[in-house]
Amino acid sequence: MSPTVYLVSGANRGIGLELIAQLAARENVVVFAGARNPSTATALRALESKSPSKVHVVKLTSADEADNKAAVAKVKQVAGRLDVVIANAGVFGNRDAALLSEKASLDIMRGTFEVNVLGPLVLFQAAWQLLKASTDSPKFIVVSSLAGSIQVGTSFPIPILPYGTSKAAVNWFTTKLHYEYPSLIAVSLHPGSVETDMSTSAKEYIPEMAKFEMITPEESIKGVLGVIDAAKRDEEAGPKFLSYDGSVLPW
Repeated sequence: MSPTVYLVSGANRGIGLELIAQLAARENVVVFAGARNPSTATALRALESKSPSKVHVVKLTSADEADNKAAVAKVKQVAGRLDVVIANAGVFGNRDAALLSEKASLDIMRGTFEVNVLGPLVLFQAAWQLLKASTDSPKFIVVSSLAGSIQVGTSFPIPILPYGTSKAAVNWFTTKLHYEYPSLIAVSLHPGSVETDMSTSAKEYIPEMAKFEMITPEESIKGVLGVIDAAKRDEEAGPKFLSYDGSVLPW
């Protein structure tokens, strides 16, 4: 039986690193772990050294067309196939991103959209031909956020305009993929509010975030992978915005 082959972006820290760790613990998998700077991704390299037949670190910069094409070419060279792509790379922003709309920085808005929206688009464009040639039911998973829900995220009492709007936009993109590609299983997936370096940093300039109940990366990714494993196309109901616990979230 051929192994299931994964490509994960933003794999050098946080939930991306945990994705690689939990996938590497499975049988019959090959995982390509994308990192912008592989040479400095110490923890990721350690996972590669521990499971050299399963984990392959590749250079992958969000929205960089050359990097994305080269990473997929490496997947094809080493594994010959690609079954699941997880577009995990994302940015939350810094203190300048946590401003009310009247003061929002256009540079921060552009930079956030570059990573959170164009990143998954470029990754899909690079990977689609190998995905559809490798399996009858390829999966393209976008790690999104409840902050991108127009119904729910806009009411959060925290200033997250760049992040929230970018996640709403990538939800639209992921949903559009479902309708454009009849064989593709495209899913927008909320990983939960996860205690990572990114969330810890955000609390320093958005104190209100301390009120959010956080889960561990281990708990998040255990649920995330369960949702990905079970993901199927629903031709009648259409695509859904899913949480790590399998619940359906409002768009």
